[in-house]
Amino acid sequence: MADKQISLTAKLINGGIAGLIGVTCVFPIDLAKTRLQNQQNGQRMYTSMSDCLIKTIRSEGYFGMYRGAAVNLTLVTPEKAIKLAANDFFRYQLSKDGQKLTLLKEMLAGCGAGTCQVIVTTPMEMLKIQLQDAGRLAAQKKMLAAQAQLSAQGGTRPSVEAPAAPRPTAIQLTRDLLRSRGLAGLYKGLGATLLRDVPFSIVYFPLFANLNQLGRPASGEKSPFYVSFLAGCVAGSTAAVAVNPCDVVKTRLQSLQRGVNEDTYSGFLDCARKILRNEGPSAFLKGAYCRALVIAPLFGIAQVVYFLGIAETLLGLPRTQP
Repeated sequence: MADKQISLTAKLINGGIAGLIGVTCVFPIDLAKTRLQNQQNGQRMYTSMSDCLIKTIRSEGYFGMYRGAAVNLTLVTPEKAIKLAANDFFRYQLSKDGQKLTLLKEMLAGCGAGTCQVIVTTPMEMLKIQLQDAGRLAAQKKMLAAQAQLSAQGGTRPSVEAPAAPRPTAIQLTRDLLRSRGLAGLYKGLGATLLRDVPFSIVYFPLFANLNQLGRPASGEKSPFYVSFLAGCVAGSTAAVAVNPCDVVKTRLQSLQRGVNEDTYSGFLDCARKILRNEGPSAFLKGAYCRALVIAPLFGIAQVVYFLGIAETLLGLPRTQP
């Protein structure tokens, strides 16, 4: 039992290290994904990921691309640790009979992992989305104010620029949500998060395990470094694109502030219906390539750290076979 507890501790540490490294590397792309998903027809501020990042740097500076990163860096450690450790736990429980896991059991393990992680994922994404999208809303208001002033002055260039509105912090957002809505405020969009993360894990973990197994030497040793990385990248990007429609709906539902003339939503089905009616089926793929670019290296790095056993080395423990 003690060995299992030590092993679990190592897996939690590995998941946390992987999450910190991954988020630091890909957060600007995630910010672009959120802003692209939230903009609606008629109020488009950005035409692509690169356009979004360039405009963000111009208006908010380099560190504007990392708005909301502190929330992720704080909570990604428990989130990734729970996801990886839960999947490992369920795989162990489902293979007690000593037989190789079937695809169905691998999917069940992934389902369990995805369900467990939303405890942390939902409030993390709730806060992160408000911080990431604040720049888009501020830029939209600034643009509309400039257009109105141009019209009022007969086309002359406005001489005075309106002062920028103060942007919220994660602590302020948390305090306001708890005061106005209670704990449920931080878990707005929980159902949509489950509908995204459970299918993601059902696709990701079995796909990764089987891809990683393909590159395993005949001698039964651990798969090479690059195999684990590539397997994590391919499995992550595939699962990310597969569940992107749910991610679009989740992002819209969790956004508390709306731009001018943007729709509001009462729930998952209402949101999906309005997106389909007003923006067409292609809107469900908004930010899909951004999400693939985020998830691929994020999970590639995660699996490399996890399978290299960095925590086991730090704790002086023997590394286990994946």
